[in-house]
Amino acid sequence: MRIVGLIKKAVMPLFRRKCDRRPEVRMKTKDSPEPWKFLDEYRGTAFEGEWPTLPEMFAITMSRYPDRPCFTVYEPERVSLSYREARERVLRVSRYLRSLGVGRDAKVAVSGKNSPEWAIAYLAVLEAGAVVVPIDYQLGAQDIAKLVRASDAEVLFVDEEKADELGALLDASSGGPLKARFSLAAGRSGYIYDLPDVPEAQLPPLVPAREEDLAAILFTSGTTGVPKGVMLSHRNFVADCYLAQGNMNIYHTDVFYALLPIHHSYTMLAVFIEAISVGAELVFGKRMVIKQVFKDLKEAKVTMFLGVPMLFNKVLAGIEKGVREKGPLVHALIAAMMAISGFVKKVFGVNPGKKMFHALLDKASLATNRICISGGGPLAPSVFKKYNELGIDFVQGYGLTETAPILTLNPIYHYKETSVGKVLPRVEMRILNPDAEGRGEIAVKGPMVMLGYYKMPEETKAVFTEDGWFKTGDVGYLDAENYLYLTGRAKNMIVTEGGKNVYPEEIENAFQLYDEVEQVLVRGYELDRERRSEGIEACLYPNKELFLAGEAGGVRAEAGWAAAEARMHEIVDEVNQGLLPYQRISRVIVLKEPLEMTTTKKIKRIAAAK
Repeated sequence: MRIVGLIKKAVMPLFRRKCDRRPEVRMKTKDSPEPWKFLDEYRGTAFEGEWPTLPEMFAITMSRYPDRPCFTVYEPERVSLSYREARERVLRVSRYLRSLGVGRDAKVAVSGKNSPEWAIAYLAVLEAGAVVVPIDYQLGAQDIAKLVRASDAEVLFVDEEKADELGALLDASSGGPLKARFSLAAGRSGYIYDLPDVPEAQLPPLVPAREEDLAAILFTSGTTGVPKGVMLSHRNFVADCYLAQGNMNIYHTDVFYALLPIHHSYTMLAVFIEAISVGAELVFGKRMVIKQVFKDLKEAKVTMFLGVPMLFNKVLAGIEKGVREKGPLVHALIAAMMAISGFVKKVFGVNPGKKMFHALLDKASLATNRICISGGGPLAPSVFKKYNELGIDFVQGYGLTETAPILTLNPIYHYKETSVGKVLPRVEMRILNPDAEGRGEIAVKGPMVMLGYYKMPEETKAVFTEDGWFKTGDVGYLDAENYLYLTGRAKNMIVTEGGKNVYPEEIENAFQLYDEVEQVLVRGYELDRERRSEGIEACLYPNKELFLAGEAGGVRAEAGWAAAEARMHEIVDEVNQGLLPYQRISRVIVLKEPLEMTTTKKIKRIAAAK
């Protein structure tokens, strides 16, 4: 401790002079006031109860920051709506919906690409007192139609490409035609911004939603089997939004980047709802292509960048490639500086990396970025650590659609690279039937836990304990400071020949920094049916850009593929060296075609051949 004290005394004055100490970028401390405390001055006037509804929250934000940018796109010129303009459009669309008889408990589906129109439709439905049903636009028209019917939606907002096909499918289905269908794309009939403005005097009295009422039905799947609709209330969303800020400060000066599909609970809460809760700007990204992402980040001067592990791995790989190209001496120097930066940040709570590595961050379009948030899947601790060393406040969280979704976040003032974060305020978490190492199924209680699955009482009952705890299906453990460590999904667990439990996600993490591997799926395969023991296999899809760039076929392509296969086996050998004996991969499959992925870039797991 004496050595640390001496280092602190020597270096802190230097870092204080070099680091940005503006109040709006200062790290949150343990003694900071609750970020939702400001709601007290609006309670009893703008809303009743503990939490406002989503429309009430948006109205409060508009009253605080009417002229701040709200929803922005670059297509290619910047087009932006202020909070006042966005609120006016929400009210106009809401009044038109009410004129059609859309009100309390009515269901309205919204399916389209990320856009201001999508956000206006979502908020307008809630403003009318109705229930919004966001549907994955990347599904086929038949699957979207199935979810529209499963949710009992009366009205549909949809983008242009699928509008006619969906309309025909829905008109021909057993549920009969919809009450109305509107477009989220300019230039089409029924475009959302062209809907007539119906005077309030011509409408029946508005029956607004209450805090505990159903706000949205989010489908966790819908391409196979019976779709499962997660019912989330206004309280679920709003409480989760503000309680998450107990572990992470956000401000009205922030610029959020909505790149991942906004229908997904992760983007919906952590980007869309978080942004409008504080008056921040929300920029809609169009394509998950690295060059386009870099362009958007720089042009919009994004400060809050949310993504999935695959995206952050690619960005980091690009930064490291640029450093390596400068030669071994520069590479070694940068590595040493990053280690020092990370040490100072973690031990002293000062962030020198933003100044030290400004040129590197600027090249990666991250110079203006304040916080990166990774979710939607496990992130390798080494990746988490490197971003923090570079001066980016990197946040990893954990949650499920059924929990609106955030349950844990790593506070930037006290982060742990191997943890998915500290349990949020007012969330209770316990481990069911822990093993000798404290690992077991994670169960939670809190204001963000869902109301249940839509019209599925048996399925709802199955995921709750008798005393009301929601069973997540994930396996993990808690430390003494209430930080959560994930092991994997209970249903993915592999039981080895020696009776050990292995979670594939832990092994997959070890592949994240290998550029040569585009996709990896670890799973069990049957060794002994009687003993119910499994071996461990890895399915690897190589990065074709590295091995087969420009090789359409012939001998050179075959040679490139042979090199790719050989390198995949070498990588597995390298990964195995860092694993415990019972975790080691014993079978390797090199794939010639990529595995199917979800819209949030998670690989869809498939069972191994026997």
